[in-house]
Amino acid sequence: MKFMATWSIPQDKFLPILKRWISMSPQDQANAGEGVKIIGRWHDVGARSGVAIFESNDIAAVARYLGRWNPHMDISISPVLDDAEVTVVSRHIVADNNA
Repeated sequence: MKFMATWSIPQDKFLPILKRWISMSPQDQANAGEGVKIIGRWHDVGARSGVAIFESNDIAAVARYLGRWNPHMDISISPVLDDAEVTVVSRHIVADNNA
């Protein structure tokens, strides 16, 4: 299952988060913990926000990873579907609605 996390960093926490991020090795940055794969992560530095896509069968494992960062920023998470998955779901929705 895929999950999308979006975050927003308060202005007073921005520089401390940047310092923490640049102190991490690329391996540390890529490690979301056991059972969680980071599909991709995109940052809007000017807005102090970003988005990440994770893949995991364990929402608790994703929550544990986000818990590393949650004390420093506001994070929202929601399940998401890729194009192939939403095509299958859309066919069911259309059929269920006799459309």
